[in-house]
Amino acid sequence: MVTAAQPHRRALAVRHLGPNWYASVMGTAIVATAGAALPVPVPRALLTAVWALSLAMLGTLLAARALHWTHHRDQARAHLLDPATAPFYGCLSMALLAVGGGALTVGRDWIGTEAAVALDVVLFTAGTAIGLAAAVAVPYLMAVRHRVEPGQATPVWLLPLVAPMVSAALGPLLVPYLPAGQAQETLLLACFAMFGLSLLATLLMLPLVFARLVTVGPLPLALTPTLFLVLGPLGQSTTAVGKFAEYAPGVVPAPYSQGFDVLAVLYGVPVMGFAVLWLGFATAHVVRARRQGMRFAMTWWAFTFPVGTCVTGAESLARHTGLVVYDGLAVGLYALLVAAWLVAGAHTARGLLSGALLAGPRPALAAPLPVTVRTRSGAVR
Repeated sequence: MVTAAQPHRRALAVRHLGPNWYASVMGTAIVATAGAALPVPVPRALLTAVWALSLAMLGTLLAARALHWTHHRDQARAHLLDPATAPFYGCLSMALLAVGGGALTVGRDWIGTEAAVALDVVLFTAGTAIGLAAAVAVPYLMAVRHRVEPGQATPVWLLPLVAPMVSAALGPLLVPYLPAGQAQETLLLACFAMFGLSLLATLLMLPLVFARLVTVGPLPLALTPTLFLVLGPLGQSTTAVGKFAEYAPGVVPAPYSQGFDVLAVLYGVPVMGFAVLWLGFATAHVVRARRQGMRFAMTWWAFTFPVGTCVTGAESLARHTGLVVYDGLAVGLYALLVAAWLVAGAHTARGLLSGALLAGPRPALAAPLPVTVRTRSGAVR
């Protein structure tokens, strides 16, 4: 028998559940979708099971966040007004998009193509709308409501700006299911427009992040994994231009479809080169932080989705160049992705069972500090 106290306890348990938790859905979905195009065989049933897990996680988290907004609106508003937490609203968009894209990539093996298309249409539409809203609203709040200093810049600021790039990379999957002509071309070029707006916005924000690192010094230990977030726009944009090249023939006029083929290589190769450079840079920072006592926090999910986008980017370059080196890069990065997913997932499950990840901030962290520090729940205080 359900008592009145039980809903109250459930509502209380999600008071400190922030939008950063959607990163776990993104990281799980990318394991399934990235594995589907590897040059080495990965059991489809296993990938489908991982996607089904991401779908279940998304549904559970959406329900929990709805409970959070219903019973803890003060905390929800505080998240929006916190410059360290507000960018994570971009993760909601990317979680919806990642699960939707996975439905067409591997989920259709389980639910069928018709259901997969319907699910992706819903999730893509909602994810794109939320992503575009976050790309405008979060920078606006940072400019007019948040009080931030250059020394506070972190890769987390990139999250709302990357969300439209995820739409750009996954939207082309729906092109074949639209009526030929205006509908298909409109969707493809709309995805290209989102590629451009996300890329240019990222190019504006990334110098602030790098300048903070070289002038102020390394990030706080618990924030160090967020350096991997920089890989997101790099790998996702490489994936996006590859998708444009694959779906453009017959959708846009011949000169432009050929241009997408050229762009896939001439853009993708140097950007993936920079991604490899940044991977080494970020890994060195993480090794340093680990030696200095970095412990698990929800920021560890930054090791998953951004790396997964580099896997799909490398797979795209392998298809368009025919070079085996990109096949090898995709396999190596996928192994890193799976290892990171298993570690982050195990720690998250343990933290949920113990209650530590949903606990409020410790009293000792309530006083103002010169540098923001992340609690184990991933919320900056």
